[in-house]
Amino acid sequence: QVQLVESGGGLVQPGGSLRLSCAASGRTFSRGAMGWFRQAPGKEREFVARISWSGGRYYADAVKGRFTLSRDNAKNTMYLQMNSLKPEDTAVYYCAAGDVVSAYSEAYDYWGQGTQVTVSS
Repeated sequence: QVQLVESGGGLVQPGGSLRLSCAASGRTFSRGAMGWFRQAPGKEREFVARISWSGGRYYADAVKGRFTLSRDNAKNTMYLQMNSLKPEDTAVYYCAAGDVVSAYSEAYDYWGQGTQVTVSS
């Protein structure tokens, strides 16, 4: 019923920027949160950031100060502005949505297919 589609990934040099988008369709979300997770090759899925539908934001320490989360509730779209990118940020980034506000993947019911972010010189 709910579909999430990520976009905006690509190749960028260290220190560069990218903006990821996540568009939700099929249902609207008036409660809960949307979030971003990432998974690098050979590593566990990692929390990146989340935003509640009341506007509260929370970031992982690894991205705090560099990434900024925003959303357009009317469009059911979430954005992740990524600045000062580092090679360590290289991963597949996944959009997720759920009915509770959480930084844990288990709390999210819906997931996108992911978009690749590669930071390399």
